[in-house]
Amino acid sequence: MSGILDVIVQIVSQPALIAGLVSVIGLIALKKPLGEVIKGGLKTTLGFLIIIGGAGIIVGALVPFSSMFEEAFHVKGIIPDDNIVVAAVQQFLGRETALIMVLAFVVNLILARVTPFKYVFLTGHMMWSMAGSMAIALSSFGMSGAPLIITGALIQGAMMVVFPAAMQPLMRKATGTDEVAFGFWGTWMIGFSGWIGKLFGKPEDSTEDLKMPTSLEFFKDMSVFMALVMFLLYLITAMVAGPAFMATLSNGQNYIVFSVIQALTFVAGILVLLQGVRLFIGEIVPAFRGIALKVVPGAKPALDVPIIYPYAPMAVTVGFLSALVGAILSLFITRLWAPVVTLPGVIGIFFMGAAAGVFGNATGGRRGAVAAGFLLGILYPVSVSFFYPLYGDFLVAKGVTGVSLDSPDAVLVLGLMKLVAKAFGH
Repeated sequence: MSGILDVIVQIVSQPALIAGLVSVIGLIALKKPLGEVIKGGLKTTLGFLIIIGGAGIIVGALVPFSSMFEEAFHVKGIIPDDNIVVAAVQQFLGRETALIMVLAFVVNLILARVTPFKYVFLTGHMMWSMAGSMAIALSSFGMSGAPLIITGALIQGAMMVVFPAAMQPLMRKATGTDEVAFGFWGTWMIGFSGWIGKLFGKPEDSTEDLKMPTSLEFFKDMSVFMALVMFLLYLITAMVAGPAFMATLSNGQNYIVFSVIQALTFVAGILVLLQGVRLFIGEIVPAFRGIALKVVPGAKPALDVPIIYPYAPMAVTVGFLSALVGAILSLFITRLWAPVVTLPGVIGIFFMGAAAGVFGNATGGRRGAVAAGFLLGILYPVSVSFFYPLYGDFLVAKGVTGVSLDSPDAVLVLGLMKLVAKAFGH
């Protein structure tokens, strides 16, 4: 008997296996064929393991870059990305992350069933990253075990109905429908930027009347654009740091070649990570959604940010480019006043800047799209820079350096959690 219990304990201590079991249970509840149940469980587990592998590649490329940046500019620079941070802590907070994610979904279903907020949050990678963020925050307060998991699940479950409900009026304006909701942890910042857009123009002057030059088509391929941005960041930083310092990092390799390889390795790690997220989410979300439809009939699904892009494709590009300009400007702002410098996070700038452009276009036309994207581009890195000291020391102590949690809603809620924790002496 003790041998069986030992095996069970080892299984539940492995987050990848917990995630696979959750998928299996959900598919069984939906009465799926045995083959689909097996496939879903295995692919969910494999996706989780790929996520951890991708995080290892990214961290390996970030370690020398952090040293390069500090030497070159005499300031600490961080890259904002929830997925990297959460994946990096799975070795010691993986079980908590998986259980918070599952229980938060249960809390979401209960609240959607018994409250007027009929929203079911189905953006799986956001559920996962927020669960990891909750685990990080509560662990830094000294919590562990069941109290940490239950507290994190209750807070996240409430967020999963409150934020979509708050965004729904703007969603109706941008999409012309009330059938879907916004399930992305950038709600307050994207919504605020979109609302500000109405101060700069009129909705009838839409971005969709503009034509996109073919020379900008490559912006649609995020892997190519990300590679170009990271290539420039690494190369410029290496050149400022100087050949002498770079020789201490490159083990005799030419410092320019070393910088290029590290930059592209970082992007490769991001692509591996995203592939793992897609595989993981592609299997676990259908199980969640099927259960949700049975428990909360008529609920609105809260879906990932790209759900709004088709409603104003041109505004997507306008918002992104405007956000990129704002993010570059924010480098000077954070360099002067913030405790750390936040480097342009291409993924966040693209997805949130594009969304701000769509909502800004809905409220203020093309000028609104420009204003909304630009404002988000400034707010996003600045908020990350001032937020980082709240949990940065904890992450560094765990060996996670050069990156930060970045989702605006996480920044807001985890910041409030920190204030409450300090009030209670943590």
